Amino acid sequence: MKYLYKSLMLSIILIFSSSCIIYAQTTIRGEIKDAANKEGLTNATVVIKGTTEGTVADLEGNFELSTAQKFPITLVISYVGYTDKEVILNSVQPKLVIELSEDAVTIDQVEIKGRRISEKKVQSPLTMETMDAIAIAETPAANFYDGLGSLKDVDLTAASLGFKIINTRGFNSTSPVRSLQIIDGVDNQSPGLNFSLGNFLGASELDVNGVTLIVGASSAFYGPNAFNGVVSMQTKNPFLHKGLEAVVKGGERSLFEAGLRWADAVKNKAGKDVFAYKFNLSGFRANDWVADNYDPVFDTPSKASNPGGYDAVNTYGDEYLISNDFTGNFNLIGMGIIHRQGYKESDLVDYDSENLKAATAFHLRLNPAKDFNSPELVLGTNYSTGTTVYQGDNRYSLRDIQFFQHKIELKQNEKYFLRFYVTHEDAGNSYDPYFTALQLQNNAKEDIKWASDYINFWQTNINPRVRKIEGYPNPIDYIGRPNEFRTEQNAFLGNSRVQDSLALYHSLAQLQVVKGNPLFQSVDFFEPGTARFQQEFNSITSRLGYSEGGTRFFDRSALYHTHGEYKFNDLVKPEKGGSITDLDLLVGANFRLYTPNSKGSLLLDTGDVNINTYEYGIYGGGTLELDKRLKISGSIRLDKNQNFNYLLSPAASLVYSPTRDQVLRFSFSSAIRNPTLADQYLFYNVGRAILIGNLNGFNDLLTIESLREYLNTRDQTKLSYFDVAPIRPEQVRTIEAGYRNTFFDKIYVDATYYYSFYQDFIGYNIGVDAAFDQLTGLPSRVQAYRVAANAKDRVTTQGFSIGSSYYFGQNYVLNGNYSFNQLNSVSDDPIIPAFNTPKHKYNLGFSGRDLAVKFLGLNFPDFGFNINYKWIEGFVFEGSPQFTGIIPSYSMLDAQMNWQVKKINTTFKLGASNILNNLTFQTYGGPRIGRLAYLSLLYDWNKK
Repeated sequence: MKYLYKSLMLSIILIFSSSCIIYAQTTIRGEIKDAANKEGLTNATVVIKGTTEGTVADLEGNFELSTAQKFPITLVISYVGYTDKEVILNSVQPKLVIELSEDAVTIDQVEIKGRRISEKKVQSPLTMETMDAIAIAETPAANFYDGLGSLKDVDLTAASLGFKIINTRGFNSTSPVRSLQIIDGVDNQSPGLNFSLGNFLGASELDVNGVTLIVGASSAFYGPNAFNGVVSMQTKNPFLHKGLEAVVKGGERSLFEAGLRWADAVKNKAGKDVFAYKFNLSGFRANDWVADNYDPVFDTPSKASNPGGYDAVNTYGDEYLISNDFTGNFNLIGMGIIHRQGYKESDLVDYDSENLKAATAFHLRLNPAKDFNSPELVLGTNYSTGTTVYQGDNRYSLRDIQFFQHKIELKQNEKYFLRFYVTHEDAGNSYDPYFTALQLQNNAKEDIKWASDYINFWQTNINPRVRKIEGYPNPIDYIGRPNEFRTEQNAFLGNSRVQDSLALYHSLAQLQVVKGNPLFQSVDFFEPGTARFQQEFNSITSRLGYSEGGTRFFDRSALYHTHGEYKFNDLVKPEKGGSITDLDLLVGANFRLYTPNSKGSLLLDTGDVNINTYEYGIYGGGTLELDKRLKISGSIRLDKNQNFNYLLSPAASLVYSPTRDQVLRFSFSSAIRNPTLADQYLFYNVGRAILIGNLNGFNDLLTIESLREYLNTRDQTKLSYFDVAPIRPEQVRTIEAGYRNTFFDKIYVDATYYYSFYQDFIGYNIGVDAAFDQLTGLPSRVQAYRVAANAKDRVTTQGFSIGSSYYFGQNYVLNGNYSFNQLNSVSDDPIIPAFNTPKHKYNLGFSGRDLAVKFLGLNFPDFGFNINYKWIEGFVFEGSPQFTGIIPSYSMLDAQMNWQVKKINTTFKLGASNILNNLTFQTYGGPRIGRLAYLSLLYDWNKK
């Protein structure tokens, strides 16, 4: 039996119709078989196209369907793992024998056409990209989640091996708060961070049946935070996917991955499946990519050639400080800008990436006689743990993080569901490497003491040497002409010979200042690789950030969620409604409670402070179909967060199908994004600034620029104060037009244009809270804050995308897609988040399956391959000041070949992502991503 299978959504949408008694009944009988092994396909579904009439094949693949429909009748036959088939009956036939396969065949007067594009995708009013079970199995990427990056409109960003970000339509971020990821309807976000960590805490690949990616604003359909799109994963139903699956994968970077899935069902006395269960276990380990970009930080005052050092991207603690800028100081000749010796990320981060996932689910049919239409009770639990690197404002080492999720759900397919779930997390031994570097430096020698030692050494040992260099201007010659002296001194210092000397002098100074100074009670620099370093490092990273003076996070936050929805289907029958051929309505509501618990290491939840936060929403909508050609849809959603006002998210669409294969669509959609817990309650001291949430607003902060100017002039009129209004939700409105068509049953084309309007972007303001001595005018208190805030400007974006697939030779597919995204409004509002998206990108792919290959005189049937080439145009990636820079244009080639040995139910797969090892940055501050070659063995035994 084949292990390749199609999305669950395409095989379970079946509603029985048994209440209509019409004049004459026609009975259609047949048998559905696997074309390869001639075995009957148990539970294959048969539906009369355009109606709700249908049935399910029995254990031997036989079916019987009675109908009053007039000929010709089109049957749609579906089975998990097979392509849907359309069977056109022109008259009553003897018992049909229908063999499902990947190819189109003809049986007497019955024409069967294979459809490779799902009806749901074709008719969707939204831009939708899908990866079904076949695509998951055949992706050339190292895993299915990476394979999503080859879809149209999708930006995939790798911050590490374990942390991947999916984004669409601009404003990308390594903290993907503007995208929603759900698994079987359950939000996969981290309760404390309020976004998903890719698939690190997600589903096992063996259990993923399909992925649907909704592109763009979708709050009216999916609730708050479906701002830039939705990644919706569907796992395998144990009633449909029974048996044993096991996979082992090995590859470069010491990659080892293994997974196991077992599912089965129990029948009642009537021979109907009544109870089903599944167990999943998967593990992964590899050596992570190393972030080793030692170029100067973008737009930093110090270049790499600066004798006093510079601020390197992946070195922490060497940042530029205005207090260490001695450019033009007469008394410190040539000292210029000095930088502390920092720590490389590789000295601070655990690059042994690991991940373990375990999951189980129990399904109970409350009315087994209805098969797929039976109400179903589902109990599920998931556990994930691991170690990886996450990139936000800093690079963070997530070590031994744990994730628990439990669900109970009552549902009936295409009718209703009532779902409750709870998510808990434990940050384990996670810590902040950047703040750790600062702590290591401070514990050896405080910044002010380090600078004092540097100044003293320079004045005592270097100034005399510089004055003795031939060509140094004599100050006596420039008495009364300080500007001329400064000009001559700068010309002298700029001489290449002098620069070489200054580099030597600075190296001598650096050697001196890393030593402890008994007068200041400081100790030697903690050198990586030494026992002293490791002892101090362990001490810092084992203590909490707020209460214990360390850098470890404490996060045992949780979220509780309940969600219900009911669909009123087929409210108008075609024969009774005239031109109205269908009317469906739905209503729903949800409630969510966040219970943060960081013990003050991240949020303002110290002591007895309660920052629990709730939100809820209600929604409704419907679809009206006219003459089976035009679908008019509308919906509206009302959301309320405890700390913010009510917000509406409306949506509407028109989908017109002039022919069976041609679809035109127009839509208006909207989305909101509630501020995260961090936006509201963050309190994180990183040493040189405090990152703080902003639920109540801030007053009387100084701008950095005005404080600098005041310190140079002591003119208080130069001080500029500003206020920050309380944070509020983001909003976006999008209009969209699209066209889909299938030409000659071989070429599928999908094109989309969108235009979006954004307001109230959430970013941050940087300011200083300062007090000044009344006598000297010097600051008596200075504290820098980074405050969550909303942008004042509105911006617009637009984009276009087109994708096409060409099916030829029965076994081959040639596909490609192109995406264009543009930020229209140029704003100098510092809060407007960076677009962080390439203007142009494209993918080209070529694949084949079920091929017979001869090699060395031997026949290898059931051979397949897949090749994908991706090109991304360069763009500016703006994150934190440390992680802002240019991502150069890059390309990647992924490829795989596979061989299925049906006799032993095993598939061998050899492939590589980025096969040409084109080292590329996908996020600034992240690692260079290179080749990852792999070999996998998949055993798949499907139980009848």
